[in-house]
Amino acid sequence: MVKIRLKKFGTKKRPDYRIVIQDARKPRDGETVEEIGQYHPIAAENSQVVVNAERAKYWLSVGAQPTPIVKKLLNASGLTAKGEAISK
Repeated sequence: MVKIRLKKFGTKKRPDYRIVIQDARKPRDGETVEEIGQYHPIAAENSQVVVNAERAKYWLSVGAQPTPIVKKLLNASGLTAKGEAISK
């Protein structure tokens, strides 16, 4: 199964994550299929999440399952878990 999950980067007390497409059997920081975005939890509120919406929609449409945290981040960036855009 393919998952959309976070891959951790950064230093101690300065976390930085990448939103990646990865086989569920691989370790968290292991080999990925594709990187589709970034999450900076320390940055300003409006610039924490950067997602390539087109690629996220594609992977959701072919059956990739987001983890609960990534699901929240996608919703915050304007995508539903099914890959549809949230109308504002």
